[in-house]
Parts: sequence; C-alpha cells; structure tokens
Amino acid sequence: MSNFLFKEFEEVSSSAWKQQIQVDLKGADYNDTLLWKTNEGITVKPFYHKDANITTPEISKNNWSIAQLIKVIAASDGNKNAIEAIDKGAEAIVFEISTELNIHDLLLNIDTKTIELQFKFKLLNLQMAEDLIQLNLPKCYLNIDIIGNLALTGNWYSSLKEDFQFIKTLIAKYPENHIISVDTAIYQNAGATVTQQLAYAIAHTNEYFNNFKDAVLPKIQFITATGGNYFFEIAKIRALKLLFKTITEAYNTDKTECTILSYPSCRNKTIYDYNVNMLRSTTECMSVILGGANTICNLPYDHIYHNSNEFGNRIARNQLLVLKHESAFTSVNNPSDGAYYIESITQQFAENALEIFKLIEIGGGFLAQLKEGTIQRKIKESALKEQEQFDNGSLVLLGTNKYPNEKDKMKHELEKQPFVIREARKTLIAPITPRRLSEKSDKERLDQE
Repeated sequence: MSNFLFKEFEEVSSSAWKQQIQVDLKGADYNDTLLWKTNEGITVKPFYHKDANITTPEISKNNWSIAQLIKVIAASDGNKNAIEAIDKGAEAIVFEISTELNIHDLLLNIDTKTIELQFKFKLLNLQMAEDLIQLNLPKCYLNIDIIGNLALTGNWYSSLKEDFQFIKTLIAKYPENHIISVDTAIYQNAGATVTQQLAYAIAHTNEYFNNFKDAVLPKIQFITATGGNYFFEIAKIRALKLLFKTITEAYNTDKTECTILSYPSCRNKTIYDYNVNMLRSTTECMSVILGGANTICNLPYDHIYHNSNEFGNRIARNQLLVLKHESAFTSVNNPSDGAYYIESITQQFAENALEIFKLIEIGGGFLAQLKEGTIQRKIKESALKEQEQFDNGSLVLLGTNKYPNEKDKMKHELEKQPFVIREARKTLIAPITPRRLSEKSDKERLDQE
C-alpha cells in the first residue's frame, strides 16, 4: 500500500523545495529568515533532502541497560541499595566509590552473571581493581580515566608516571577487560559545545592510544552527559561512534570495542520548578537511546539539592522503564536512519570536531593543552556565551527564566549544597568546573525568600 502511495507523487528536488519556500516568503530573505546559526557554528536549514547524499554509521538494534547510580559510603550499605534497585527494575548499577572497601562484600548476593556493573572510582586502588577483574564478571566496567580526573580536579591521583603505570599494569595482566573510560560529561557539564565535546573526546582518547602504544586497548567506554537539544544529542552519539571508528582505523586497531554510558546533563537542571527536570531528563534519555548508547543512568529530578532518596531514585528508574518497555525503543534497527536532518548534523559535528582535534594535535596534544589552560579557556568562552543567552532569555529554561512560579519556596528544601564552591587547594592545572546555567538566578531567588 505504501509503495503504491509513493508512486502517486512525483519526486521533488531540494532546489524545487527552496524555490517554493522563497515564493512563500514574499520577498523576505531566505538566509536571514529561516537559517539558524548554532553555538557550534552549524547552520540549521528549514528542510533537508535525500539528494544531499549523506552517509552516517548504522546503529543496530540496541538492547540498552537501565542503570542506577549508587554512591557507596560503606560496602554493606552499597550492597543493600544495589539489591533494592535491582529488585525494582535496574539492570545495571553504577557504584561511585570514594574509599577503600571490600569488593566481595559490595557484590554479596548480587547476580553478577546478569547484572551489568559499572564503577566510578575516585581513587586508584590496585587491590580493588584486581579483585573485580579476577571475579571474571561478564559485564563489568572499571571506567578508570586518569586524564578525566586531572581535567576535573586539576591533579593526578598520584602523579603522571604512577597513574599511567597503574593502567599499564592492569592492561598487561588483564588485556580483555573493560578498564579505560573517557569521561566527556566533564566538558558538557562545564559548558562546552557539542562540537567541542566530540573533539575533546577524541583528543582525550588519542592520549591513551599514544601512551599505550605497546599495550592492547581492546575496550574503551565513553561517558557522556546529554544536553537539552534533542536532535543534536542524537547526532552527538552517532558522531562520537563515527569519530571513534576513524581514530581506531588510523591506529590499525579497528577491532577496539566502543561502548557508551550516558547521564542526563546537570547544566540545565534547576532548583525551582524542579518537576520540569523530569521532562528534561526524559527527552535527554530518549536522545541517547536513539543515538545508540549502551547504558543509560538517569539522575533523580531532585539530585541537585536533595540527598539520595527512595522517591527520586524510583522516578528516575521508572522513566527509563517506561521508555524501554512501553515505547518500543529496543525493537527498531537504526531508528534515526533516513532522518536527513540528523544525518546532516551528524556529519557536520564529526567534520568540525575533527578539525578541532587536528588543531589540538598541532598544539602538542590534549594533555599539553590542558596544562597550558587552552582547553579550559575554550570551554569557558563557550560557557559564558551560553550563560549570556540564558541571562537575556534567548536560551529558555521553563520555570526558571521563562514562566517562573513566584510561589515556589525552596530554601528549606536544600539538603546539600547546590552551588559551585571553589576549594582553596593547590592544583597542577586549572580544573574544569561543572556549573549550572541557573545558579545565579537560583541564588537571587533564595536570597529573596
């Protein structure tokens, strides 16, 4: 039936579409009226057509995992919280670990053969890492990112030499395990554009390839944060896969496995009218599902100002359960295939990011530019531009700088510090600091309560 209907209509070229649009504009300038220039330097057109002949990577049917973040204070509490989350629908657990603990106690009574285990270590501990690896878990990701830690904190865990030796030791002994990650969420949450995030992701990855020339890097996981531009974020994940394929082919390691763990962005989340955060995180999770992420860890709508609580975790988990089991997102191969808009911006993101990557390499590489402060300066420039757009209302966060509910009172809801506090400490480089767009306006409204 559909074939018959399509045959009833003659094909229309992109030039014919443009001509008709110009007629309908009645003299108004096409470029000034309908073209949109983004912060990424991409020009968005009013329509896209298949005659652009764009080819982007296919995304196969993706049985992505529903993850829940658990910040571990003690092994027993982390274990209890993980078991509860699994009983209520979580398929993966992200353990954030800040202190030494017994891995066996943490994983007690968890079905480690079926549950995916992701780790976020805030310290390097060889004993814990080896205990994990020696369990031979089928789905276990250590997510060790020493360069990401340097970018975020301004310091190595120990020193450049010791940190790299730590990874070399693990890779040499356990070459088939998921050990290394590249945390690009750092850049997004600090205000980097999509193009910058992609360029820094590949430059960041390239440092690992350069430093482990004699080692095998069979598996690398990217950690991403997803912003509010729905279609751009779909394209971002697709472009990341495309760029990763490009760099692995250059190193003749095209069999290197790439997986993606994604969180919603913290940058656009707000204290006031906090329920809108649920809408934001839902569309952000949808973006990375359609883009092809492997594991999605939603964040509670109130995680900015509340301590971890059962209700917030349940809502975050249920958002993903609905998307997975009631929206059929796991039933379609390459769901954004044929969306010429997405395919076009995917290609533009990849091409523009590749140009930035080349400039970084000419400038000495990612680590050198971090030490010089070039990466931090570029991100700050992008963040300031975005902040200006938020402040003047051209970038809208509903309930905050557009249609705010003046009756909202939040001062007595704050269980933890929702604002960036600069610690007085010595660092090797200037850290890349995450910052929410609404921090200034949130402070002003709190002061007026």
